[in-house]
Amino acid sequence: MAVLTSRFADGLAVGTDLVETAEAAIRQALAGLSGRPDLVCFFICGDDADDVTRAGQRAMSLVSDAHVIGCSATGVIGDAQGVELRPAVSAWAASLGDAEVTTFALETLRTEDRFVVIGLPERGPEDKVAILLADPYSFPTDAFVEHSAEVLGNLPITGGLANALAGRDSVRLFADGETYTEGAIGVILGGPVKVSTVVSQGCRPIGPTMVVTRAEENLLLELAGQPALARLEDIVSGLGEADRELVASGLQIGLAMDEYAERHERGDFLIRGVLGIDPEREAVAIGDVVEIGRTVRFQVRDAEAADEDLYHTLDEHVNTGGRVDGALLFSCNGRGSAMFGSADHDALAVRDTLGPIGVAGFFAAGELGPVSGQNHVHGFTASILVFSS
Repeated sequence: MAVLTSRFADGLAVGTDLVETAEAAIRQALAGLSGRPDLVCFFICGDDADDVTRAGQRAMSLVSDAHVIGCSATGVIGDAQGVELRPAVSAWAASLGDAEVTTFALETLRTEDRFVVIGLPERGPEDKVAILLADPYSFPTDAFVEHSAEVLGNLPITGGLANALAGRDSVRLFADGETYTEGAIGVILGGPVKVSTVVSQGCRPIGPTMVVTRAEENLLLELAGQPALARLEDIVSGLGEADRELVASGLQIGLAMDEYAERHERGDFLIRGVLGIDPEREAVAIGDVVEIGRTVRFQVRDAEAADEDLYHTLDEHVNTGGRVDGALLFSCNGRGSAMFGSADHDALAVRDTLGPIGVAGFFAAGELGPVSGQNHVHGFTASILVFSS
């Protein structure tokens, strides 16, 4: 059953006949709107790429008078629940009034010494946000997002990396009647539309904040004037048994986004993975390049920390924003049942905090969202685009 709102609604259908399932999800979403749809998003989980293609084409044909984007996925989110690893379709429809909606499709061309992305619309003065759905196998999402400010200025980018049950070469992207097997698609929203982004990276800090005093590329050599590995060993030795197990199963590190903040707490960091250690150099390798002088803090992630962080982040948004009407949810495919024991966790958290609004999305192979005003690609994250009034 679709969630009814005045301007936003979602639908979810499960079934092996993906064309019929897509029809059902789209019709549920449309039934919840009080006006005509201006933007429709849908997400398809299916075993066969051809079936996914047919379902996507059928979905687009049902809303040909609206702007439409969608993609394949290994799991979908709608109707306050998640469905993983079995055929299902979720849909989301929005009546945006006088908002400006511009869909686009991006492709990558290779020159002698670099890749060039073409197809991005020119930035408009009233643009508010971009939603990007990308094929992780053919599109340089990390480089595009990290350098997006050069082209898009401070425009926030949210969305996720598409995926598919059949893996590589079976990812499908959909935009305004067209089907794409590579690249990226998306939409830019502008004009009189009130949107905001919420990014929950699901970690909690351990140990103190420290300044990087020596580094080479992604190798941390010294933290606060001492060998990085020695600093890490000191932190771990002071942890309880449960936290030491979390360190062993997947240590993270937070890179402070505001060096001038008096304190650096939850939400003040961009989270990156700790990739390994170099005992000979007493160094710690991380999943990013860090310059000398950057403030960092080690982090751990588990279901409890991720749950607490998501609810805390959403509660903060509720306390500072207006009335929420709808949302799009891009949740990592490493969350859901793998992290929480239930595919419904993130969808229920959004409903618990933001209310019974129209929410849909998918389980992504990487999530896009800004941290402290800078766009990044994340992992194990819930990235949410919130529409308010």
